[in-house]
Amino acid sequence: MIDEATLNELLTEIASALLSSDVNIKYIAKLRDAVKTKAALQMGGDLAGANLRKLITSTVVEELTQMLSSHNKAYEFVRNKPNVVMFVGLQGAGKTTTCTKFAYHYMKKGWRVGVVCADTFRAGAFT
Repeated sequence: MIDEATLNELLTEIASALLSSDVNIKYIAKLRDAVKTKAALQMGGDLAGANLRKLITSTVVEELTQMLSSHNKAYEFVRNKPNVVMFVGLQGAGKTTTCTKFAYHYMKKGWRVGVVCADTFRAGAFT
């Protein structure tokens, strides 16, 4: 059984994990409010019940998925025209590896691929 104190403790633990992962505090507050609201609605104000754990888990997953989802349509490559993709990130983040995997994926599909290195600080990145 989960009471309100346990729910608050659980949400505090989730919030601290998200904060340590550099998630914006506004999103964390939105997540907490959504979980509390759904839990209160489901239980009719009484936060004790066997299926409350499933409700909390599904609400957290649903809210995190909604935060990471985008309503923008993904870019579709056009054949016989130059399509430019730029990978940007910190050193050691795996850009070179990702670029070669990305290029290889499209080469297997029959696309002509060119990889250009624009890293001026690391000669090892030139492939």
